[in-house]
Amino acid sequence: MLGLVLLVGITVLFVTGLVSYAAYNPDLSPVNDQTPDKGILGFYLFAWPTHPHWLYRLNQGVHVTLGIALIPVLLAKLWSVVPRLFALPPARSLAHALERISLLLLVGGALFEFVTGVLNVQLDYVFPGSFYPLHLYGAWVFFAAFVAHVLLKMPTALRNLRHLREEKNDLVTPRPAEPTVSRRGALWFVGGGSLLLFATTAGQNFDGPLRRTALLAPHGGDEPGSGPNGFQINKTAAYAGIDTAETGEDAWRLVVTGRTGTVRLSRAQLAGLSLHSSALPIACVEGWSTSDQWWRGVRLRDLAALVGYDDDPPDVFVESLQARGAFRKAALRANQVADARSLLALYVNGEDLSPDHGHPARIIVPAAPGVLNTKWVARMTFGDL
Repeated sequence: MLGLVLLVGITVLFVTGLVSYAAYNPDLSPVNDQTPDKGILGFYLFAWPTHPHWLYRLNQGVHVTLGIALIPVLLAKLWSVVPRLFALPPARSLAHALERISLLLLVGGALFEFVTGVLNVQLDYVFPGSFYPLHLYGAWVFFAAFVAHVLLKMPTALRNLRHLREEKNDLVTPRPAEPTVSRRGALWFVGGGSLLLFATTAGQNFDGPLRRTALLAPHGGDEPGSGPNGFQINKTAAYAGIDTAETGEDAWRLVVTGRTGTVRLSRAQLAGLSLHSSALPIACVEGWSTSDQWWRGVRLRDLAALVGYDDDPPDVFVESLQARGAFRKAALRANQVADARSLLALYVNGEDLSPDHGHPARIIVPAAPGVLNTKWVARMTFGDL
């Protein structure tokens, strides 16, 4: 039963992980892909769409919440097969040797993926090395072992499911101690643990009272402030090293470059252009998200038109004032630029952006990962990346 749950759950985790990877448009620009030298393991799936606007929010919420909820199932499964892990002789045949190798990679890979995943959803990633390549490489090693193990053990698994109520099986010790819990009790214990983790994690995908139920999630608890800008953030202006001297009205200029040259725009000049509104969420790779916020600013395709792209807005390379940290620069695909909901936002929920939400201007694009919605934008280059 535990193996059946993991068979379905881990498959969903792997698929949603690949989909999340595609959302970064990894083939568009090296700055979008944090997994160098990935070779064939990082194959590109498809051009990431902008419809529906909550697509990335749903995908990453499922990926992270399901992964955390499966932890008790994974630990219980490992506990249930401990006698087999140390069985002698280590290999009785070629098929058995292959099974043992797959088991070694499976157990090691599962622990590695779940540990790095859990560490990444916390505010401070402490695992040695970058999360992105480690998690990607580990996922492929783990899933290859997972598939091999499933194929090798499928006949046994099906036979055990048919005889689930039989007491005799090859996992029972010949000298059993007195039972401390029934099999049904163990399953209830594991299921209860998974439900508890789900209940204390899933709330980070919602605003309001439900967020306060996410006790085990960094972005659970109360909103970080009040008013129009009082919704969740990942990196504050102070954390990103934003100098307020650079963001003042007199100092800050947006530099837009394209086919016909370069234009420099103050925030007041941007506010004087045709402004549009979009209701879009912020969704992070760490699994948390906000509900739709009401953004107002200049459409990206209108900025492209200012530098010579009237009918066919191209890809755009966006640079931030951010002094440190990943994704100081990011690239957006042409379909994202062309979407009428994609904005260089100046306002949110009827008020100027706060410094922590990207003042003086930030990108907001439907269905894009949060890190591609660049804050504190300084330069935009349309055209060949």
